[in-house]
Amino acid sequence: MKTFNKINAGKGGFSLVELTIVVVILGVLAMMGVPRYQKVVERAKAAEAFTYLAQIEGAQERYNARSGEYAQSIGQLDVSIPNPKHFSIGSFTSYNWQTQWELKVSRSGASSGFGNYTVCWNQDGFQRSRSSIETDLLPVL
Repeated sequence: MKTFNKINAGKGGFSLVELTIVVVILGVLAMMGVPRYQKVVERAKAAEAFTYLAQIEGAQERYNARSGEYAQSIGQLDVSIPNPKHFSIGSFTSYNWQTQWELKVSRSGASSGFGNYTVCWNQDGFQRSRSSIETDLLPVL
């Protein structure tokens, strides 16, 4: 038969107050960490669009060097890149195919409250004034 030491009697675990404090601290940490995590995830998805559009820009420049004008469809380009998973791709637009082009990709139903946004690109690269992406989501260029 075991005998209990009177000093350790009643000290076998955490009190309800201690557990409550731990749960509150974990809740506060989660409140601060989850939005930051969601922003990082959405920024990674936005980077996918920037990578895709940068590759299109390079292919457009090669096409222009060969033919003297920009391609009017992605199928004319010498690049085989998969479409971005999280964006829908628009079509090329231009007022003068010999000097300019523009392409927009759109993010529909973006998570974490970012909403829908677009990224616009042309022969000069990323067009901030014609894009609706939040500054927080811009990849470091």
